[in-house]
Amino acid sequence: MTQTLSIQHTTTYHYDEPVPYALLQLRLRPKDHHGQTVRNWVVDVQGGKIEVEYDDQNCNHVSLISFDADVTEVKVTSSGQVDIKETNGITGQHQGFTPLWLFEQPTPLTKAGPACRKILGQVSGEVGTLAWLHDLSNVVRAKVAYEIGASNVGYSAEDAAQAGHGVCQDHSHIFIACCRAMNMPSRYISGYLMMDDRTHQDATHAWAEAYVKDLGWVGFDISNGISPDRRYVRVASGLDYADAAPVSGTRFGTASESMAVQLQVQQ
Repeated sequence: MTQTLSIQHTTTYHYDEPVPYALLQLRLRPKDHHGQTVRNWVVDVQGGKIEVEYDDQNCNHVSLISFDADVTEVKVTSSGQVDIKETNGITGQHQGFTPLWLFEQPTPLTKAGPACRKILGQVSGEVGTLAWLHDLSNVVRAKVAYEIGASNVGYSAEDAAQAGHGVCQDHSHIFIACCRAMNMPSRYISGYLMMDDRTHQDATHAWAEAYVKDLGWVGFDISNGISPDRRYVRVASGLDYADAAPVSGTRFGTASESMAVQLQVQQ
């Protein structure tokens, strides 16, 4: 059975003085994928313009946005509808320009240190099997408490594992670091999740995928203890958060920035 999700995601950037020049790189447009069909999608920019759009090395759709001259507010709205079929978290065989072996290599955000290896030591089962991956997810969630505001986007897997708390980004990084420490391909996924108890949210979601022989990529939402189902919209993938961030960029000048996010995900 197919479920249609409607999404509206608005990010507003405020600056206390005019910004002379800035660029934003957006990965906010989902694409058709295994079990996922995009009905319609629009990215609207106020206070700037889309300079170019392209697919990156991970087949993510990227929009490069420049700010209007001396702007003090920029608003980016992504909205549309996506049909989702149940796939039990399986997203299929590897595709794209990035070779599979690269997803076995640690990055600064996904390098396993003593704290991550301690978590690894508590995982049971045969490495690389679905049972082992589900147990890894459970151990990460048990050892690293979900706590909003306890980390930031610069936190590595080892930072979060040592601290013992974090958010979905941190859970995903730890899971990926542990997989890669065992030479198992894994990657970071950013996207949307329809919550059971509310429509309005204040952030996108993140989970991980591991490559399982004969199955392909399989998703694990460590923070919620499940594999992605019909409530999930997959937007971007990469080696880690930095490789799949919904928004990244650079700007000139001395202006201070504040950001407000409004996100609605519903049927």
